[in-house]
Amino acid sequence: MLTREIRKYIDSSVLCWLATVGEDGRPNVSPKEVFSAHGDSHIVIANIASPQSIRNLQSNPNACVSFVDIFVQKGFKLRGLAEALEAKDLRFPELVTPLLAITKGVFPIHSVILLQVEEAEAIIAPAYRFVPGTTEKSQVRVAMETYNVEKIRLDSER
Repeated sequence: MLTREIRKYIDSSVLCWLATVGEDGRPNVSPKEVFSAHGDSHIVIANIASPQSIRNLQSNPNACVSFVDIFVQKGFKLRGLAEALEAKDLRFPELVTPLLAITKGVFPIHSVILLQVEEAEAIIAPAYRFVPGTTEKSQVRVAMETYNVEKIRLDSER
């Protein structure tokens, strides 16, 4: 289920968004900075500060995770069932290890969210479909200009 292409976008994305549904049926979308592929069909996400996401998953395990490489403007939406696992769970040490490597101890990880991926759908910026000649290279160039990446980089070095 987690193809090489999906893993590429997981590795090149700096944020993902976890969508859950509360007991009252209201949607909740929460950004997550620390996440990783796990095995062939799971995503593991650090619960650093997401009590609402955890409450929602306890009442409704349906979830969706999306991530996009902001420069290439492509990514994936993954749907499936998720569960929150605390440190006392026997699977926790294995699941938290790649997340700890990402955080380097900067953030506390209260629990981990394990999503079993059942469906995957590509996310592609409209320019690829509607602007003739759009390529990944041209999308990166436009994104760099739009976000003033070079200027921001130079300003931060001062």
